[in-house]
Amino acid sequence: MLEFFSHNSGEVVTLIIEHLFLVVVSVGIAVAIGVPLGILLTRKPALSKPILGFANIMQTVPSLALFGFLIPLNLYLFHFKILGGIGARTAIVALVLYSLLPIIRNTFTGISNVDPAIREAGRGMGMTDRQLLFQVELPLALGVIIAGIRVATVICVGTATIAAAIDAGGLGRYIFRGLRANDNTLILAGAVPAALIALCADLLLGYAERAILLSNAVKQNAKKVLWAGGAVATAVLLFGIVTALRAGPAQKIVVGSKDFTEQVILGELLAQAIEAKTDRQVVRRFDLGGNLAHEALVAGEIDLYVEYTGTGLLAILKEKPLADPQQVYRRVQAEYSKRFNAHWTEPLGFNNTFAILVRGDDARKFNLKTVTDAAKISAQWRAGFGQDFMSRADGYPGFGKAYGFHFQEIREMDLSLTYRALAEKQVDLIAGNSTDGLISRYGLFQLDDDRHYFPPYDAVPVVRQAALDKHPALRGLLKQLEGVLSVDEMRKLNYAVDGEKRQPKDVVREFLARKGLLLDSKIALLK
Repeated sequence: MLEFFSHNSGEVVTLIIEHLFLVVVSVGIAVAIGVPLGILLTRKPALSKPILGFANIMQTVPSLALFGFLIPLNLYLFHFKILGGIGARTAIVALVLYSLLPIIRNTFTGISNVDPAIREAGRGMGMTDRQLLFQVELPLALGVIIAGIRVATVICVGTATIAAAIDAGGLGRYIFRGLRANDNTLILAGAVPAALIALCADLLLGYAERAILLSNAVKQNAKKVLWAGGAVATAVLLFGIVTALRAGPAQKIVVGSKDFTEQVILGELLAQAIEAKTDRQVVRRFDLGGNLAHEALVAGEIDLYVEYTGTGLLAILKEKPLADPQQVYRRVQAEYSKRFNAHWTEPLGFNNTFAILVRGDDARKFNLKTVTDAAKISAQWRAGFGQDFMSRADGYPGFGKAYGFHFQEIREMDLSLTYRALAEKQVDLIAGNSTDGLISRYGLFQLDDDRHYFPPYDAVPVVRQAALDKHPALRGLLKQLEGVLSVDEMRKLNYAVDGEKRQPKDVVREFLARKGLLLDSKIALLK
């Protein structure tokens, strides 16, 4: 763990600052909205049920579902996008919604519980409602209000880890990478700093809360602590704003990827090839879950990413499966151009189809060679499938019927966890990807798809036509990548990251150098 932090100190610090930025901005906005709303409820009690009810409902909505609702909205204010798409903007909106309830409720409760006799005394002294609020009610309720902010902050620190699923940065990146690669060190590298941030924020605000309720001497110390906390929050905020301004799209090419190891490697491959062969800067927006990479491409938030022909045909275009690879490629190329103004370039050279996997010991014990062999004994087996495989048109519903599977039990889980579940004998059969490095790591056996159920999944860079028009050099560069990767080479690259725990950027740099796609000067610069 310490060795990991020492080798990746720069990245760890960057992710901590990104995480703090999300939390500081979100809690700040939630306080600016929640405290006035709480005060309003004390003056208009009839509004308490709908407002608190709304805040309550927002807090119960699962974070990934909330992202799914917010991403397609695309709301603008004077040509400035204020909501929608991927990135920190949408994550902050979600975190604000999660933080509102404790702030509104504590403000309402704190002011409502002020002794009525004290209010009457104030009015008797001739105070106006404004003076009564700022000089009597708010000071007396401040401890309760800060307790609400304290709860909201701790919730926000924990929830912000999920923001990495929509490319909003933060410590969740390590957690997601760790889950993908079954790497506990990476998971702890994200979870431990996040827990420490939550603990520090809780102690800081708890100290301020107690100070308000106790003596003047403690109050003086609390002021110093709050000033120090405010200075840190301001510094984080300024850093985030400056970083955001510096990261403007200008003449940069934005490369995206989905949220699994192979996609991060392919995204890094495109990025390094562009950096090596052009003078353009590259912005990496990796780890986009579900169909976010496609949605980001259509929305113009990324310029290119690697898609699979079968996925484009079935999951994006919602068309029927086709068996001929060339027919699938021509179909998605024509439809993407027509519907999304996006261009499928030349295939990278490998087909990453679904792989039906069993443990090597079981394959030898039962003499299993094909999927049909496994179907015959499936009644005594438990299967583990990713959510994607369970819901796709070419996934389990059709696959189960085609081969006549009748499992004892089917467990639906994250794809990366199915490998570990199979290796630890929690399940007996899974559907992975044919190029996954984890197949070698866990000694798994891939059954032959003897009825040719799965369509081809050739990996191909997809690029926006607008990006090709803006950066003409891209077209020739992507053509050079045609056929650059075989199935075996892709599996080795995946294993280098998942099995040997190496960084994708290092693995890709060595691969491009071997293929002669990096200039010597660029290799030196990338080291």
